[in-house]
Amino acid sequence: MTGRTAGLEVDGLVKAFGAVKAVEDVSLVVQPGEVFALLGPSGCGKTTLLQSVAGFLTPDAGDIRIDGESIVDTPPERRRTAMVFQQHALFPHMNVRDNVGFGLRMARTPKHEAAKRVESALALVRIAALADRRPSQLSGGQRQRVALARAVVTNPRLLLLDEPLGALDQSLREEMQIELRKLQRNLGLTTVIVTHDQREAIVLSDRIAVMKDGRIEQVGTPLEIHDSPRTRYVASFTGVENLLGARRLNDGMIEIFGRRIAGIHQPVGQASDVTLAIRSEALTVLPPGQGDVDGVVSFVQILGASVRYEVTIAGDAIVTATEVRRDERLSDLGTAVSLKFAANRSMILTS
Repeated sequence: MTGRTAGLEVDGLVKAFGAVKAVEDVSLVVQPGEVFALLGPSGCGKTTLLQSVAGFLTPDAGDIRIDGESIVDTPPERRRTAMVFQQHALFPHMNVRDNVGFGLRMARTPKHEAAKRVESALALVRIAALADRRPSQLSGGQRQRVALARAVVTNPRLLLLDEPLGALDQSLREEMQIELRKLQRNLGLTTVIVTHDQREAIVLSDRIAVMKDGRIEQVGTPLEIHDSPRTRYVASFTGVENLLGARRLNDGMIEIFGRRIAGIHQPVGQASDVTLAIRSEALTVLPPGQGDVDGVVSFVQILGASVRYEVTIAGDAIVTATEVRRDERLSDLGTAVSLKFAANRSMILTS
């Protein structure tokens, strides 16, 4: 379906609205064929960055290049990018076929070629049977497929997705995440997606940039962002449940709750007071004295195939652990337990 895919470079981009800098000195590189996610909360600058790439906003400073060529002064319709929004913006008076082909008509694509491309796009997103329906006759997931078909039918160099699945319910959203990833792999199309959903970024992308206050806090693969956050902000935003005060010791060990733990990787740094970040699934609940720290179960929540424990340690500290549910090992409220830290999945944060 698509033409040659392209690489994207953003270099020192700045965009302000009055006194507020929505994007502040952002630089990144997206490789040809890569899916790159901009992840962060509302107001962090991710949509402003995406709209600058699309040409809907003009940056105050910096450069945007596609395949090494600056596009800052290129109008949106000549950038050969396609954007899909959370609200699909379909024309209610047109059927699916006409909605998908609208961009080709505006580009005065010959009718025979346009018809072939529209039919290919409809087949690609599996809605050929719905071609004669209007948007009001479609489900949310079907309307999203129409929006995707309308984007890819123009053979863009770059696909830009702004919270494309945000309006869908959870089960349909998860289904569409898989479908969207399959579509991108089939097309090999360079894609930038904006999302506030960590799971969505992990499922859809090859690399993720976590944004905060208009800046990029960390860039990495989904596994790097999930398993090795570099800062307290990235750890917290990506769902690390346990951020615990700890101390570096001179012998390379970590002290937490008065107990010494060995084998935890420590980044280069001089600070002795640090934060130990560990996800709940990287903790094992054991009988008293068999783990690294001891405590008492203060909350139990069954999560279907897993169980979530809150363990009170040292009187008032709460540590969360999640395990696969085994009825014979289920600990009740008030049970004395010990927690074993998976050293290779424990992270030391210095900022």
